[in-house]
Amino acid sequence: MSASFCRPPAEAVEAVVSALGQRFGARCTTSQAVRDQHAHTLTWVAPQPPDAVVFPHSTEEVQEIVRLCAAHRVPVIPYGTGSSLEGQVNAPFGGISIDTREMNRIVAVHAEDLDVVVEPGVTRSTLNSYLRDAGLFFPIDPGFDASFGGMAATRASGTNAVRYGTMKDNVLALKAVLANGEVITTASRAKKSSAGYDLTRLLVGSEGTLGIITELTIRLSGIPEAISAGICPFPSIEAACEATIATIQSGIPVARIELLDEVAVSASNRYSKLDLPVTPMLFLEFHGTKAWVAEQAQRFGEIAAELGGGPFDWATEPERRSKLWQARHDAFWAALALRPGCSGLSGDVCVPISRLADCAAETKRDAAELGLTVSMVGHVGDGNFHALVVIDNDDADEVKRCKTFLKRMVDRAIAMEGTCTGEHGVGQGKMGYIGAELGDGALDAMRAVKRALDPHNILNPGKIFAL
Repeated sequence: MSASFCRPPAEAVEAVVSALGQRFGARCTTSQAVRDQHAHTLTWVAPQPPDAVVFPHSTEEVQEIVRLCAAHRVPVIPYGTGSSLEGQVNAPFGGISIDTREMNRIVAVHAEDLDVVVEPGVTRSTLNSYLRDAGLFFPIDPGFDASFGGMAATRASGTNAVRYGTMKDNVLALKAVLANGEVITTASRAKKSSAGYDLTRLLVGSEGTLGIITELTIRLSGIPEAISAGICPFPSIEAACEATIATIQSGIPVARIELLDEVAVSASNRYSKLDLPVTPMLFLEFHGTKAWVAEQAQRFGEIAAELGGGPFDWATEPERRSKLWQARHDAFWAALALRPGCSGLSGDVCVPISRLADCAAETKRDAAELGLTVSMVGHVGDGNFHALVVIDNDDADEVKRCKTFLKRMVDRAIAMEGTCTGEHGVGQGKMGYIGAELGDGALDAMRAVKRALDPHNILNPGKIFAL
């Protein structure tokens, strides 16, 4: 494999597109509008559309596409719902986008084993609607109604991760098409195994650079007997973070604990028609029996009061919970509405929980120093927060200040033994930081794996690290 990758010759691309058109008919398109949609990105990187988009219906059809592209050394870019935030779906060298939306079957539910087999185009909301009558649900909730293929590829997490873990904890096995068109199954449905390399977790988080996921076996959870949600204001972002740290260290099994700074709260009040005090706030949710949920809420309220927070207002009514969490999920759009006509760039970092307050507070001070509109939200129970910068891309000075802000945030997190990305993935947007976080030895090991599984670098080239 060469150290760099170049766009394939035009005749090679034309040959692949022509063959795909003959094989898939209307399910292969070169429409500019569709191609542009499949280059959607919320990073600094400009959209880079593929040469064509194909909509397969099965693992076998994905194999056909990959084998054809491999024969002509044409890139293949997997696509789920397009909700990734670091340019993972861009096609910097052109190629074929494989959109898995029509691979959307729920293959098998094993309720007694608490697992389900799905195709990659199934979304979390579709699955949870399907499972509701069985008393089961899939807990990972990244906010957007993402597809399972994309969630696994980017190692997604979300608001429930503090209790239920991330995608790496909830994917039991995968079926994937490798760069040579071969299909592999990474594991069985057993809940644990010590048989060989953990290929499942190798592919989870690989962002389509090692294989194209065509089937997933995922872990399910029982719907709790009781759920309560609540909100708690704090005098400062430091106090809110300290309350989070104390809650986790006290062993309270909180299901969700989400931070919104005063900018995010103000934006949510306007956008989601809430009437919350404009101050840093925690949104929380507790799962369990009715008695246990009430005890958890009481214990958290005591911790919050000791740190100057409160009152903690909690409720078990489904309608009220839904309104609160919908507002949290809409925080991105609410922030954009603060400056109509501007765009937003969402950066995320994750640090050890003990460094959360310092990292969040210093990031907040940076935003003020640089004169930027920044809405901060976070899955703070696991040390992860996001900073959405709302900027005018036509203002060169503001763009420069935004880049400075995001670099400081990432550098600070890495210095605190954290990570440049807690859940957005690397894609193109974070490629410049992964070396500083992991070191040259780790990157060389990743490159060796990439070369072994994809010797011609056709699977989502130009992502995660340079070759």
